[in-house]
Amino acid sequence: MSRKLKTALAKNIIRVTDENIDDEELIHALLEEEIYVSSEEEQLSFGDKAADFLAKFAGSWLFIISFCIFLTGWIVLNLYFLSTPFDPYPFILLNLILSCLASVQAPLIMMSQNRQEEKDRRRAESDYKVSLKSEIIIEDIHHKLDKILAQQKLLLSGYADGENTHNSENTVTEVEKES
Repeated sequence: MSRKLKTALAKNIIRVTDENIDDEELIHALLEEEIYVSSEEEQLSFGDKAADFLAKFAGSWLFIISFCIFLTGWIVLNLYFLSTPFDPYPFILLNLILSCLASVQAPLIMMSQNRQEEKDRRRAESDYKVSLKSEIIIEDIHHKLDKILAQQKLLLSGYADGENTHNSENTVTEVEKES
């Protein structure tokens, strides 16, 4: 990724509109910017909480087992224990109850899934921004470390050649001008 593109993305992350900001100021702004937004700040309505609870319960083993027990009990009760069953063999009333349950349950589960998808999308976007921020900061540190190593090599080569400190300092300022 080019440095110009990374700078543009970094400005987007920290919402800087100043085009004249230099790289050092941008890095410091990036370090100060907190990216992650907690999902606990989100205020859920009663309907949202109910949809989440229903989706959580409907996807549990407790629901599956209790629903199987309910269905088995309904069928056994109407076939064997009642002299005049309230829902005889084709179990039309049971089918009506199951259809109504499905027609109410499906949209509520979909609402919960859509909300969870939105949370996941925001979390992925936040993760991307954190990764990008880290990459930009690491590149900056790497760049600064390269400068330090170049200065150190020049200083060491100056001392090895017997030059005085003043000449080495001039060489260091030359390296700084180059980068």
